[in-house]
Amino acid sequence: MLKRFTPSILGTYMSLAIKGVVGTTLIAFLAGCSDDNATKQVAPPPAVSVFNVVTQEVGNYREFVARTEAHQEVKIRARVEGELIERHFDEGSFVEKGQLLLRIDPSEYQSSVAEIEADLKSKLAGEDGASRDLKRGKEVAAQGFISQSDLDKLTTKYEQAAAAVISARASLEKAKLNLSYTEIKAPFAGRIGKVNYDVGNIVSPSSNELAELTDVDPIYVNFQVEEGDYISYRQKHQDSANNPQNVPIDLSLRLPNNSDLGVKGQLDFADTKIDRSTGTVGLRATFANPQNIIMPGLFVTLIVESKDKQLQALIPQAAVQENQQGKFVLVVGEDNKVATRIVQLGRRINAMWVVQSGLQEGEQVIVEGLQKVRQGVEVKPVEKKVDHTIGTISSQPDAAN
Repeated sequence: MLKRFTPSILGTYMSLAIKGVVGTTLIAFLAGCSDDNATKQVAPPPAVSVFNVVTQEVGNYREFVARTEAHQEVKIRARVEGELIERHFDEGSFVEKGQLLLRIDPSEYQSSVAEIEADLKSKLAGEDGASRDLKRGKEVAAQGFISQSDLDKLTTKYEQAAAAVISARASLEKAKLNLSYTEIKAPFAGRIGKVNYDVGNIVSPSSNELAELTDVDPIYVNFQVEEGDYISYRQKHQDSANNPQNVPIDLSLRLPNNSDLGVKGQLDFADTKIDRSTGTVGLRATFANPQNIIMPGLFVTLIVESKDKQLQALIPQAAVQENQQGKFVLVVGEDNKVATRIVQLGRRINAMWVVQSGLQEGEQVIVEGLQKVRQGVEVKPVEKKVDHTIGTISSQPDAAN
């Protein structure tokens, strides 16, 4: 038979069951709290990559939008008329000074030279005969055999013959010059462009240019300076103002792909008047361009930096952040705690920023792990090195190396 449970017995069982569940839950909760506390106590500070702030001599600088121009440039044209019969270069290639570029059919001009040479011989013979006649005439005139009038005629004949020789010689020189113009040679070394006339075309002095030759080593860089700045500079540097090459500045060039040319330039020319429409004065710098990397007509950035330099801090671009207060970096102090530091930045040198105020040499700025930390948090700093040119971050080399 089934046993009946009285209310008192049932209450006793329920009470025991509830106590068991509560006890188990309480034990689990306390165990969990104990584990969390243990975890919080042993969690290490997050590791972040830091860069030790370095200093470098940096001068006052300014950037100008500039445009490149060929050092020498010439449009090659025909100086005589004729059929273009030869071409001795490839379009876009480099040619040496004096190299034969194009040849015009010289047949007509060779014939002209031969004809005038024959005429010159005839004129020389006539001069020689007139000279002998004049000599004999002077001899017999002294003896009274011919009149003074006849002697004057002999003299005139000789002078006309001599003048004809001079004219023939001039014509020969001109014919030879025209013959030489049938060979078109490079006036200087440089790179030659597209040819506008093919072999077989008739060209003449009235034709368009046959090709264009440019010399881009060195390369000119033209830019403009406001009249106020230019006058202020001349007042400050009167000793060197009249000779641009003595101006105490360093010039460098940033190309359209944001790479640096890698060589220093020199101020070459300053215009003699102010442009009335823009209120600027034109200046020109020269840069060596042996690899012909820079072509004429490029828009480039000219960086002008004073030679009077001061030590200023440099930090990688990766360390710089910005908020409503301005640009800032996260600095790891001696206690390994993070602090926010507002900085005033100057120019950018490759992958590095010049810090005008806010940091000192040797301080550590965070360059990796910025998203893991905030001000006041303790961290584990790991020193890294940064390539100043391209900004890559890598581990510090072993001190033994």
